[in-house]
Amino acid sequence: MPHPSSKHSVQFGSDASTAWKPGGLIIREKEPLNLEFPFSNLQTVITPTNQFFVRSHFPVPSISAEDWRLEVTGEVDAPFKLSYDELRRLPAETRSATIECAGNGRAFLVPKAKGVLWETGAVGNANWTGVRLSTVLQRAGVKPQALEAVFQGADSGVSEEPKSPGVIYFERSLPLTKANRPEVLLAYQMNGQDLTREHGFPVRLVVPGWFGMASVKWLNKITLTATPFNGFWQTLEYAYFQDSPGGPSLVALSEMAVKATIAQPVFHETIASRTVARVCGAAWSGENEIDSVELSMDGGTRWVTAQLLGEPVPYSWRLWEYDWQTPARPGRYQLKARARDKTGEVQPSSRDQSRLGYMINHTVPLEIELV
Repeated sequence: MPHPSSKHSVQFGSDASTAWKPGGLIIREKEPLNLEFPFSNLQTVITPTNQFFVRSHFPVPSISAEDWRLEVTGEVDAPFKLSYDELRRLPAETRSATIECAGNGRAFLVPKAKGVLWETGAVGNANWTGVRLSTVLQRAGVKPQALEAVFQGADSGVSEEPKSPGVIYFERSLPLTKANRPEVLLAYQMNGQDLTREHGFPVRLVVPGWFGMASVKWLNKITLTATPFNGFWQTLEYAYFQDSPGGPSLVALSEMAVKATIAQPVFHETIASRTVARVCGAAWSGENEIDSVELSMDGGTRWVTAQLLGEPVPYSWRLWEYDWQTPARPGRYQLKARARDKTGEVQPSSRDQSRLGYMINHTVPLEIELV
C-alpha cells in the first residue's frame, strides 16, 4: 500500500469519486442487492462512490426526480409535501460521515448468525450534501407531544426471516433529540454527485454516528409520532437484548460502536521476516472522536500504538498506520487492532452475545505468515 506523503496525510493514495459502477465490490446477494467493499482496497478517507458498500432489504426502487415527493405528516401543525426541486432550493451543506451496516463483521460470528454474511467491508465514509432535517421539521411545525420521527423508504416487499405480515416498507425512527441535531441531513448528493439509485436516489436520510439502518434510503415519508415506534425494522430486526433491572429488554440499535479494522496486510498474507511491513486501516466510534489505535502482533498479549493520520473530522473514520519491524522467527502470527475513543470506551476483546447478529466490534485476529 502506498505510503502517505506526510504524517498529516488523510489518504493512502489518490482520492477519486466516480459514477457508480459495481466494479471490484464483493457480491453478498444479487437480489436484494448487497455488495461489500473489499476493505483491503482502503486508500482514502473518502470512499469513492463506486466502492461504497450497498445494503438493500428489497429490490432497488426506480424513482424519477420529477415524480418524487416527501410527505411530512403526523403530529405537526402544517402537513405538507415537498418536491425534489423545492428541497434542492433550501439551504444546503456538506458533511463527511461514516456509515456502517449494523451487521458488518457477521461472517466472523460463531455460531453462524442469520443475515447477510459481511466480513469487514460493509462500511464506508463519504461526503453527503443535503438539507438539515431540522429545517424541514421546523417548516411543518412539530407539536409539543411529538416524541419521534418515523422515516419510510420507497423500498418494499415481504421479509421471509423473520416473516413479515405481508408487504412492508423499510421504516425506522429517530428520537426528536437526534432528528433535530444539525448533522442529520436529507441528502441528495454523495461525493459531489447526485445519489445513485443504489445509494438512495433521489433523497435519503443520513444520520451521522448511527448504524446504517437509520439512514433510510429512497425516503418518501416522515411521520411525527407521540408514541415510540415499534415497527418491524425497529423490533423484530435491528434490535438486541440489553440487561435491565427487570430482566433483559429489547432495545433498538442506534449509535455505532468503537472499532478499528485492519486493511493491510490481508488474511493469510505471506510477509518476509526481518523487514518493515506496513499495517494500516481505519477506526471509528459513532458520535465520538477516536483517541488512539493499538496493535498487537501476538494475538493480544502485547500492544503498540499506531499513528493516526490526518486531522479528526466529526462523524468520520480516522485512518491509521504502523511500521512493523517483523521478527526473525518465521511462522504464523495473529494481528489485532483495537481503538479507544475520547470518552475512554475501548474496543472489547470478546463478543457480547446479547447483541445477536449486530454491533460486531470485538477484536478479530488476522493471521499472517512470516517467511
